[in-house]
Amino acid sequence: MKKTIIIIVLILACGNMSAVETDSLTLTIEGAIRLARENSPSAQSARNTFLSAYWNYRYYKANYLPSVTLTSSPYINKEMNKITQSDGTAMFIRQDQFGADLTLKINQNISLTGGSFFLKSSLNRLDEFQHGTTAYSSQPLVIGYQQSLFGYNSLKWDRKIEPIRYREAKKQYAETLEVISATTCNHFFLLASAQTELDMARQNFASADTLYRMAKGRYEIGTITENEMLQLEINRLNEETNVMDAEINLREAQQSIRSFLGLDDNIEIGLTVPDSVPDFDVPLAKAMELALSNSPDPEYYNRIVKQSESNLAYAKANARMKADLYVQFGLSQTGKDISQSLRNLMHQEYASVTLSVPILDWGRGRGKVKEAKSQLALAETTATQGMNDFTQNVEKLVMQFNMQARKVNIASLTDRRATQRHSVAMKLFVMGRIGILDMMSAISEKNNARRGVINTMRTYWSLYYTIRSMTAYDFENNTELANEELLLSL
Repeated sequence: MKKTIIIIVLILACGNMSAVETDSLTLTIEGAIRLARENSPSAQSARNTFLSAYWNYRYYKANYLPSVTLTSSPYINKEMNKITQSDGTAMFIRQDQFGADLTLKINQNISLTGGSFFLKSSLNRLDEFQHGTTAYSSQPLVIGYQQSLFGYNSLKWDRKIEPIRYREAKKQYAETLEVISATTCNHFFLLASAQTELDMARQNFASADTLYRMAKGRYEIGTITENEMLQLEINRLNEETNVMDAEINLREAQQSIRSFLGLDDNIEIGLTVPDSVPDFDVPLAKAMELALSNSPDPEYYNRIVKQSESNLAYAKANARMKADLYVQFGLSQTGKDISQSLRNLMHQEYASVTLSVPILDWGRGRGKVKEAKSQLALAETTATQGMNDFTQNVEKLVMQFNMQARKVNIASLTDRRATQRHSVAMKLFVMGRIGILDMMSAISEKNNARRGVINTMRTYWSLYYTIRSMTAYDFENNTELANEELLLSL
Protein backbone atom coordinates (compact mmCIF):
# COMPACT_ATOMS: atom_id res chain seq x y z
CA MET A 1 0.00 0.00 0.00
CA LYS A 2 2.80 2.40 0.92
CA LYS A 3 4.58 1.65 -2.37
CA THR A 4 1.40 2.40 -4.27
CA ILE A 5 0.99 5.77 -2.52
CA ILE A 6 4.64 6.67 -3.22
CA ILE A 7 4.24 5.83 -6.92
CA ILE A 8 1.08 7.97 -7.16
CA VAL A 9 2.84 10.92 -5.48
CA LEU A 10 5.81 10.62 -7.87
CA ILE A 11 3.50 10.53 -10.89
CA LEU A 12 1.67 13.65 -9.70
CA ALA A 13 4.96 15.42 -9.01
CA CYS A 14 6.30 14.58 -12.47
CA GLY A 15 3.06 15.79 -13.98
CA ASN A 16 3.36 19.11 -12.17
CA MET A 17 6.98 19.50 -13.26
CA SER A 18 6.11 18.89 -16.90
CA ALA A 19 3.19 21.29 -16.76
CA VAL A 20 5.36 24.39 -16.31
CA GLU A 21 3.47 27.29 -17.75
CA THR A 22 5.18 29.28 -20.49
CA ASP A 23 4.41 33.00 -20.61
CA SER A 24 4.15 34.69 -23.97
CA LEU A 25 5.22 38.21 -24.88
CA THR A 26 4.52 40.00 -28.14
CA LEU A 27 6.98 42.77 -28.93
CA THR A 28 7.04 45.65 -31.37
CA ILE A 29 10.30 47.43 -32.18
CA GLU A 30 9.39 50.30 -29.84
CA GLY A 31 8.41 47.91 -27.04
CA ALA A 32 11.61 45.90 -27.36
CA ILE A 33 13.72 49.08 -27.29
CA ARG A 34 11.88 50.39 -24.23
CA LEU A 35 12.41 47.08 -22.45
CA ALA A 36 16.10 46.99 -23.36
CA ARG A 37 16.76 50.55 -22.17
CA GLU A 38 15.11 49.84 -18.83
CA ASN A 39 15.99 46.26 -17.92
CA SER A 40 18.76 44.88 -20.11
CA PRO A 41 22.16 44.08 -18.52
CA SER A 42 23.76 46.44 -21.05
CA ALA A 43 21.60 49.35 -19.87
CA GLN A 44 22.31 48.57 -16.21
CA SER A 45 26.03 48.45 -16.93
CA ALA A 46 25.85 51.80 -18.73
CA ARG A 47 23.90 53.29 -15.83
CA ASN A 48 26.47 52.14 -13.28
CA THR A 49 29.34 53.38 -15.43
CA PHE A 50 27.77 56.81 -15.62
CA LEU A 51 27.07 56.89 -11.88
CA SER A 52 30.72 56.07 -11.24
CA ALA A 53 31.75 59.01 -13.43
CA TYR A 54 29.19 61.24 -11.72
CA TRP A 55 30.49 60.55 -8.21
CA ASN A 56 34.06 60.92 -9.42
CA TYR A 57 33.10 64.37 -10.71
CA ARG A 58 31.49 65.21 -7.37
CA TYR A 59 34.74 64.19 -5.67
CA TYR A 60 36.70 66.47 -7.99
CA LYS A 61 34.39 69.41 -7.27
CA ALA A 62 34.76 68.88 -3.52
CA ASN A 63 38.53 69.42 -3.79
CA TYR A 64 37.87 73.14 -4.41
CA LEU A 65 35.53 73.58 -1.46
CA PRO A 66 36.58 74.20 2.16
CA SER A 67 37.06 71.08 4.24
CA VAL A 68 36.57 70.94 8.00
CA THR A 69 38.15 68.17 10.07
CA LEU A 70 38.16 67.41 13.77
CA THR A 71 41.00 65.16 14.97
CA SER A 72 42.03 63.71 18.29
CA SER A 73 44.69 61.17 19.27
CA PRO A 74 44.67 60.39 23.01
CA TYR A 75 47.39 58.12 24.35
CA ILE A 76 48.69 56.44 27.52
CA ASN A 77 52.45 56.14 28.02
CA LYS A 78 53.68 54.01 30.92
CA GLU A 79 57.19 52.79 30.22
CA MET A 80 60.92 53.47 30.64
CA ASN A 81 62.15 55.93 28.04
CA LYS A 82 65.51 57.44 27.18
CA ILE A 83 65.33 61.14 28.07
CA THR A 84 68.04 63.68 27.18
CA GLN A 85 68.87 65.98 30.10
CA SER A 86 69.64 69.71 30.02
CA ASP A 87 73.39 69.05 30.31
CA GLY A 88 73.37 66.77 27.28
CA THR A 89 73.47 63.49 29.15
CA ALA A 90 70.75 60.84 28.72
CA MET A 91 68.98 58.84 31.39
CA PHE A 92 66.31 56.13 31.41
CA ILE A 93 63.38 57.60 33.25
CA ARG A 94 60.07 55.99 34.04
CA GLN A 95 57.14 57.82 32.48
CA ASP A 96 53.52 57.50 33.49
CA GLN A 97 51.52 59.84 31.28
CA PHE A 98 48.16 60.39 29.74
CA GLY A 99 47.88 62.75 26.80
CA ALA A 100 44.90 64.00 24.80
CA ASP A 101 44.45 66.56 22.08
CA LEU A 102 41.67 68.06 20.03
CA THR A 103 42.25 69.94 16.76
CA LEU A 104 39.73 71.67 14.52
CA LYS A 105 41.11 72.53 11.08
CA ILE A 106 39.63 74.30 8.06
CA ASN A 107 41.49 73.81 4.79
CA GLN A 108 40.97 75.53 1.44
CA ASN A 109 42.81 74.49 -1.71
CA ILE A 110 43.89 77.27 -4.10
CA SER A 111 43.71 76.03 -7.69
CA LEU A 112 45.54 79.04 -9.14
CA THR A 113 48.75 78.32 -7.22
CA GLY A 114 48.27 74.69 -6.27
CA GLY A 115 48.74 75.47 -2.57
CA SER A 116 46.40 75.27 0.38
CA PHE A 117 45.40 77.80 3.02
CA PHE A 118 44.48 76.49 6.46
CA LEU A 119 43.04 77.77 9.71
CA LYS A 120 43.16 75.64 12.85
CA SER A 121 42.64 75.68 16.60
CA SER A 122 43.93 73.05 19.02
CA LEU A 123 44.04 72.16 22.70
CA ASN A 124 46.40 69.62 24.33
CA ARG A 125 46.34 68.10 27.82
CA LEU A 126 49.14 66.20 29.54
CA ASP A 127 48.73 64.33 32.86
CA GLU A 128 51.84 63.17 34.76
CA PHE A 129 50.52 60.52 37.15
CA GLN A 130 53.88 59.98 38.76
CA HIS A 131 54.04 63.62 39.94
CA GLY A 132 50.32 64.29 40.03
CA THR A 133 50.48 67.28 37.67
CA THR A 134 48.33 68.41 34.77
CA ALA A 135 49.33 70.83 32.03
CA TYR A 136 47.49 72.36 29.07
CA SER A 137 48.78 73.78 25.82
CA SER A 138 46.48 75.77 23.56
CA GLN A 139 46.70 77.21 20.09
CA PRO A 140 43.43 79.14 19.77
CA LEU A 141 44.23 80.44 16.30
CA VAL A 142 46.78 79.33 13.75
CA ILE A 143 46.81 80.54 10.15
CA GLY A 144 49.08 78.95 7.57
CA TYR A 145 49.79 78.40 3.92
CA GLN A 146 51.75 75.70 2.10
CA GLN A 147 52.54 74.94 -1.50
CA SER A 148 55.12 73.69 -3.96
CA LEU A 149 56.72 76.65 -5.72
CA PHE A 150 57.89 74.95 -8.90
CA GLY A 151 55.99 71.70 -8.69
CA TYR A 152 53.13 70.13 -10.59
CA ASN A 153 49.81 71.88 -9.96
CA SER A 154 47.31 69.03 -9.99
CA LEU A 155 44.44 71.35 -9.04
CA LYS A 156 44.95 73.47 -12.15
CA TRP A 157 45.13 70.48 -14.48
CA ASP A 158 42.11 68.81 -12.87
CA ARG A 159 40.11 71.95 -13.69
CA LYS A 160 41.03 71.45 -17.33
CA ILE A 161 40.51 67.69 -17.53
CA GLU A 162 37.73 66.62 -15.14
CA PRO A 163 34.90 68.74 -16.66
CA ILE A 164 35.78 67.26 -20.06
CA ARG A 165 35.75 63.76 -18.57
CA TYR A 166 32.33 64.34 -17.04
CA ARG A 167 30.84 65.77 -20.25
CA GLU A 168 32.27 62.76 -22.07
CA ALA A 169 30.64 60.41 -19.55
CA LYS A 170 27.22 62.07 -19.95
CA LYS A 171 27.42 61.94 -23.72
CA GLN A 172 28.75 58.39 -23.60
CA TYR A 173 25.78 57.31 -21.50
CA ALA A 174 23.29 58.93 -23.89
CA GLU A 175 25.11 57.35 -26.84
CA THR A 176 25.17 53.94 -25.19
CA LEU A 177 21.40 54.00 -24.70
CA GLU A 178 20.94 54.63 -28.43
CA VAL A 179 23.50 51.94 -29.26
CA ILE A 180 21.45 49.59 -27.09
CA SER A 181 18.44 50.55 -29.20
CA ALA A 182 20.37 49.74 -32.38
CA THR A 183 21.50 46.40 -30.92
CA THR A 184 17.91 45.68 -29.90
CA CYS A 185 16.85 46.23 -33.51
CA ASN A 186 19.45 43.69 -34.62
CA HIS A 187 18.16 41.11 -32.12
CA PHE A 188 14.57 41.94 -33.06
CA PHE A 189 15.11 41.34 -36.77
CA LEU A 190 17.32 38.32 -36.18
CA LEU A 191 14.38 36.77 -34.36
CA ALA A 192 12.01 38.02 -37.08
CA SER A 193 14.30 36.45 -39.66
CA ALA A 194 14.34 33.16 -37.72
CA GLN A 195 10.54 33.16 -37.48
CA THR A 196 10.27 33.98 -41.19
CA GLU A 197 12.71 31.20 -42.06
CA LEU A 198 10.62 28.72 -40.08
CA ASP A 199 7.41 29.89 -41.74
CA MET A 200 9.02 29.64 -45.18
CA ALA A 201 10.50 26.24 -44.36
CA ARG A 202 7.10 24.91 -43.34
CA GLN A 203 5.47 26.40 -46.43
CA ASN A 204 8.21 25.05 -48.66
CA PHE A 205 7.91 21.61 -47.09
CA ALA A 206 4.13 21.65 -47.59
CA SER A 207 4.63 22.72 -51.22
CA ALA A 208 7.39 20.15 -51.75
CA ASP A 209 5.22 17.43 -50.26
CA THR A 210 2.28 18.43 -52.46
CA LEU A 211 4.45 18.53 -55.57
CA TYR A 212 5.97 15.18 -54.73
CA ARG A 213 2.57 13.58 -54.32
CA MET A 214 1.38 15.09 -57.57
CA ALA A 215 4.55 13.98 -59.33
CA LYS A 216 4.06 10.37 -58.28
CA GLY A 217 0.76 10.30 -60.17
CA ARG A 218 2.35 11.90 -63.22
CA TYR A 219 5.29 9.53 -63.07
CA GLU A 220 2.93 6.56 -63.10
CA ILE A 221 1.29 7.80 -66.31
CA GLY A 222 4.67 8.77 -67.78
CA THR A 223 4.29 12.55 -68.05
CA ILE A 224 7.49 13.24 -66.05
CA THR A 225 10.82 11.46 -66.08
CA GLU A 226 12.38 9.43 -63.27
CA ASN A 227 15.06 12.11 -62.89
CA GLU A 228 12.43 14.77 -62.24
CA MET A 229 10.66 12.43 -59.83
CA LEU A 230 13.88 11.84 -57.85
CA GLN A 231 14.63 15.56 -57.84
CA LEU A 232 11.25 16.31 -56.27
CA GLU A 233 11.77 13.61 -53.66
CA ILE A 234 15.21 15.00 -52.79
CA ASN A 235 13.71 18.48 -52.57
CA ARG A 236 11.03 17.22 -50.17
CA LEU A 237 13.64 15.61 -47.93
CA ASN A 238 15.76 18.76 -47.97
CA GLU A 239 12.78 20.91 -47.04
CA GLU A 240 11.97 18.58 -44.14
CA THR A 241 15.54 19.03 -42.88
CA ASN A 242 15.24 22.79 -43.34
CA VAL A 243 12.19 22.82 -41.06
CA MET A 244 14.16 21.14 -38.27
CA ASP A 245 17.12 23.49 -38.73
CA ALA A 246 14.80 26.51 -38.72
CA GLU A 247 13.20 25.35 -35.45
CA ILE A 248 16.64 25.11 -33.84
CA ASN A 249 17.67 28.54 -35.15
CA LEU A 250 14.42 30.04 -33.85
CA ARG A 251 15.08 28.69 -30.34
CA GLU A 252 18.60 30.11 -30.45
CA ALA A 253 17.34 33.50 -31.60
CA GLN A 254 14.70 33.53 -28.85
CA GLN A 255 17.31 32.68 -26.24
CA SER A 256 19.61 35.40 -27.56
CA ILE A 257 17.01 38.17 -27.38
CA ARG A 258 15.78 36.96 -23.96
CA SER A 259 19.34 37.14 -22.65
CA PHE A 260 19.89 40.60 -24.11
CA LEU A 261 16.60 41.97 -22.74
CA GLY A 262 17.07 40.33 -19.35
CA LEU A 263 13.93 38.16 -19.64
CA ASP A 264 13.21 34.78 -18.06
CA ASP A 265 13.92 31.66 -20.09
CA ASN A 266 10.29 30.50 -19.93
CA ILE A 267 8.96 33.53 -21.83
CA GLU A 268 7.95 32.80 -25.41
CA ILE A 269 8.53 35.89 -27.56
CA GLY A 270 6.43 36.82 -30.55
CA LEU A 271 7.06 39.79 -32.81
CA THR A 272 4.95 42.35 -34.61
CA VAL A 273 7.12 43.28 -37.58
CA PRO A 274 6.30 46.67 -39.17
CA ASP A 275 5.08 46.69 -42.75
CA SER A 276 6.93 49.89 -43.63
CA VAL A 277 9.47 52.39 -42.33
CA PRO A 278 9.31 56.19 -41.94
CA ASP A 279 10.50 57.91 -45.11
CA PHE A 280 12.54 61.02 -44.34
CA ASP A 281 16.04 62.33 -45.02
CA VAL A 282 18.72 63.34 -42.53
CA PRO A 283 20.40 66.65 -43.49
CA LEU A 284 24.14 65.99 -43.59
CA ALA A 285 25.21 69.48 -42.43
CA LYS A 286 22.88 69.40 -39.43
CA ALA A 287 23.87 65.84 -38.55
CA MET A 288 27.56 66.78 -38.67
CA GLU A 289 27.01 69.83 -36.48
CA LEU A 290 25.02 67.85 -33.91
CA ALA A 291 27.53 64.99 -33.93
CA LEU A 292 30.44 67.34 -33.23
CA SER A 293 28.43 68.91 -30.40
CA ASN A 294 26.77 65.87 -28.80
CA SER A 295 28.96 62.85 -29.51
CA PRO A 296 31.45 61.75 -26.82
CA ASP A 297 34.18 61.20 -29.41
CA PRO A 298 35.31 64.87 -29.68
CA GLU A 299 35.35 65.08 -25.87
CA TYR A 300 37.42 61.90 -25.71
CA TYR A 301 40.05 63.17 -28.15
CA ASN A 302 40.18 66.53 -26.38
CA ARG A 303 40.65 64.75 -23.06
CA ILE A 304 43.52 62.52 -24.15
CA VAL A 305 45.40 65.56 -25.47
CA LYS A 306 44.85 67.44 -22.19
CA GLN A 307 45.97 64.41 -20.19
CA SER A 308 49.14 64.16 -22.26
CA GLU A 309 49.80 67.87 -21.66
CA SER A 310 49.29 67.26 -17.95
CA ASN A 311 51.74 64.35 -18.00
CA LEU A 312 54.31 66.56 -19.73
CA ALA A 313 53.90 69.27 -17.08
CA TYR A 314 54.33 66.62 -14.36
CA ALA A 315 57.51 65.26 -15.98
CA LYS A 316 58.99 68.77 -16.32
CA ALA A 317 58.19 69.60 -12.68
CA ASN A 318 59.95 66.45 -11.46
CA ALA A 319 63.01 67.05 -13.65
CA ARG A 320 63.91 70.48 -12.25
CA MET A 321 64.53 72.11 -8.87
CA LYS A 322 61.74 71.68 -6.33
CA ALA A 323 60.88 74.09 -3.54
CA ASP A 324 58.20 73.65 -0.88
CA LEU A 325 57.01 76.67 1.07
CA TYR A 326 55.38 76.43 4.49
CA VAL A 327 54.28 79.53 6.45
CA GLN A 328 52.40 79.56 9.74
CA PHE A 329 51.36 82.31 12.18
CA GLY A 330 49.39 81.86 15.35
CA LEU A 331 48.84 82.34 19.06
CA SER A 332 49.70 79.89 21.83
CA GLN A 333 50.06 79.53 25.60
CA THR A 334 50.42 76.90 28.30
CA GLY A 335 49.00 76.60 31.79
CA LYS A 336 47.82 74.34 34.56
CA ASP A 337 44.22 74.64 33.48
CA ILE A 338 42.31 75.58 30.33
CA SER A 339 41.56 79.15 31.32
CA GLN A 340 45.21 79.80 32.18
CA SER A 341 46.32 78.40 28.80
CA LEU A 342 44.06 80.89 27.05
CA ARG A 343 45.37 84.03 28.85
CA ASN A 344 48.32 86.18 27.82
CA LEU A 345 48.63 84.47 24.45
CA MET A 346 52.03 84.55 22.83
CA HIS A 347 52.77 85.00 19.15
CA GLN A 348 54.25 82.12 17.21
CA GLU A 349 55.61 82.29 13.68
CA TYR A 350 57.09 79.58 11.54
CA ALA A 351 58.30 79.66 7.95
CA SER A 352 60.35 77.18 5.96
CA VAL A 353 61.47 76.58 2.40
CA THR A 354 62.60 73.11 1.42
CA LEU A 355 64.79 72.91 -1.68
CA SER A 356 65.60 69.86 -3.77
CA VAL A 357 68.00 70.29 -6.69
CA PRO A 358 68.72 67.33 -9.01
CA ILE A 359 72.50 67.30 -9.61
CA LEU A 360 73.08 63.86 -11.06
CA ASP A 361 70.18 61.62 -12.12
CA TRP A 362 71.82 60.02 -15.19
CA GLY A 363 69.26 61.57 -17.52
CA ARG A 364 66.16 60.07 -15.89
CA GLY A 365 64.34 63.41 -15.61
CA ARG A 366 65.22 64.43 -19.14
CA GLY A 367 64.18 61.02 -20.44
CA LYS A 368 60.77 61.30 -18.77
CA VAL A 369 60.27 64.71 -20.36
CA LYS A 370 61.19 63.36 -23.81
CA GLU A 371 58.82 60.43 -23.32
CA ALA A 372 55.99 62.76 -22.26
CA LYS A 373 56.58 64.96 -25.32
CA SER A 374 56.42 61.89 -27.58
CA GLN A 375 53.19 60.76 -25.90
CA LEU A 376 51.73 64.24 -26.40
CA ALA A 377 52.64 64.21 -30.11
CA LEU A 378 51.09 60.74 -30.42
CA ALA A 379 47.90 61.90 -28.66
CA GLU A 380 47.60 64.92 -30.97
CA THR A 381 48.07 62.70 -34.04
CA THR A 382 45.54 60.19 -32.70
CA ALA A 383 43.05 62.99 -32.02
CA THR A 384 43.44 64.49 -35.48
CA GLN A 385 43.10 61.12 -37.22
CA GLY A 386 40.25 60.08 -34.95
CA MET A 387 38.25 63.22 -35.68
CA ASN A 388 38.81 62.77 -39.42
CA ASP A 389 37.54 59.19 -39.18
CA PHE A 390 34.64 60.36 -37.03
CA THR A 391 33.41 62.96 -39.54
CA GLN A 392 33.82 60.51 -42.42
CA ASN A 393 31.82 57.90 -40.51
CA VAL A 394 29.01 60.38 -39.84
CA GLU A 395 28.89 61.29 -43.53
CA LYS A 396 28.88 57.64 -44.60
CA LEU A 397 26.10 56.66 -42.17
CA VAL A 398 23.91 59.60 -43.21
CA MET A 399 24.32 58.78 -46.90
CA GLN A 400 23.50 55.12 -46.29
CA PHE A 401 20.45 55.96 -44.21
CA ASN A 402 19.06 58.43 -46.75
CA MET A 403 19.04 55.61 -49.35
CA GLN A 404 17.84 52.86 -47.03
CA ALA A 405 14.15 53.77 -46.99
CA ARG A 406 14.12 53.47 -50.79
CA LYS A 407 15.82 50.08 -50.49
CA VAL A 408 13.13 48.93 -48.04
CA ASN A 409 10.39 50.00 -50.47
CA ILE A 410 12.12 48.20 -53.34
CA ALA A 411 12.53 45.06 -51.22
CA SER A 412 8.83 45.16 -50.23
CA LEU A 413 7.77 45.53 -53.87
CA THR A 414 10.12 42.70 -54.87
CA ASP A 415 8.60 40.53 -52.13
CA ARG A 416 5.06 41.15 -53.42
CA ARG A 417 6.04 40.44 -57.02
CA ALA A 418 7.97 37.29 -56.05
CA THR A 419 4.95 36.04 -54.08
CA GLN A 420 2.71 36.65 -57.11
CA ARG A 421 5.19 34.87 -59.39
CA HIS A 422 5.31 31.90 -57.04
CA SER A 423 1.53 31.65 -57.04
CA VAL A 424 1.43 31.82 -60.83
CA ALA A 425 4.26 29.28 -61.15
CA MET A 426 2.46 26.87 -58.82
CA LYS A 427 -0.67 27.03 -60.98
CA LEU A 428 1.32 26.56 -64.19
CA PHE A 429 3.18 23.59 -62.71
CA VAL A 430 -0.09 21.95 -61.69
CA MET A 431 -1.31 22.46 -65.26
CA GLY A 432 1.93 20.94 -66.53
CA ARG A 433 2.96 24.05 -68.47
CA ILE A 434 6.32 24.62 -66.68
CA GLY A 435 8.99 22.27 -65.46
CA ILE A 436 10.53 21.59 -62.08
CA LEU A 437 13.47 23.97 -62.56
CA ASP A 438 11.14 26.90 -63.17
CA MET A 439 9.11 25.93 -60.13
CA MET A 440 12.23 25.72 -57.94
CA SER A 441 13.40 29.07 -59.25
CA ALA A 442 10.10 30.72 -58.29
CA ILE A 443 10.29 29.26 -54.76
CA SER A 444 13.89 30.44 -54.35
CA GLU A 445 13.05 33.95 -55.55
CA LYS A 446 10.10 34.14 -53.14
CA ASN A 447 12.27 33.09 -50.20
CA ASN A 448 15.11 35.47 -51.09
CA ALA A 449 12.70 38.35 -51.54
CA ARG A 450 11.21 37.77 -48.10
CA ARG A 451 14.68 37.64 -46.57
CA GLY A 452 15.50 40.87 -48.39
CA VAL A 453 12.64 42.70 -46.68
CA ILE A 454 13.79 41.61 -43.22
CA ASN A 455 17.45 42.45 -43.90
CA THR A 456 16.76 45.91 -45.36
CA MET A 457 14.48 46.77 -42.43
CA ARG A 458 17.12 45.63 -39.95
CA THR A 459 19.71 47.82 -41.69
CA TYR A 460 17.32 50.78 -41.71
CA TRP A 461 16.60 50.70 -37.98
CA SER A 462 20.22 50.00 -37.06
CA LEU A 463 21.37 53.00 -39.11
CA TYR A 464 18.61 55.16 -37.64
CA TYR A 465 19.54 54.50 -34.02
CA THR A 466 23.26 54.65 -34.78
CA ILE A 467 22.80 58.17 -36.17
CA ARG A 468 20.70 59.06 -33.11
CA SER A 469 23.50 57.79 -30.87
CA MET A 470 26.04 60.07 -32.56
CA THR A 471 23.87 63.19 -32.77
CA ALA A 472 21.55 62.87 -29.73
CA TYR A 473 18.77 64.02 -32.06
CA ASP A 474 15.51 62.54 -33.33
CA PHE A 475 15.43 63.52 -37.01
CA GLU A 476 12.03 61.91 -37.56
CA ASN A 477 10.33 64.31 -35.12
CA ASN A 478 13.00 67.08 -35.28
CA THR A 479 13.54 67.07 -31.51
CA GLU A 480 16.53 66.70 -29.25
CA LEU A 481 16.70 63.51 -27.22
CA ALA A 482 15.77 64.12 -23.59
CA ASN A 483 18.18 62.33 -21.28
CA GLU A 484 15.57 61.54 -18.64
CA GLU A 485 17.52 58.41 -17.76
CA LEU A 486 20.38 60.59 -16.51
CA LEU A 487 18.10 62.29 -14.01
CA LEU A 488 16.47 59.04 -12.94
CA SER A 489 19.87 57.48 -12.31
CA LEU A 490 20.74 60.17 -9.76
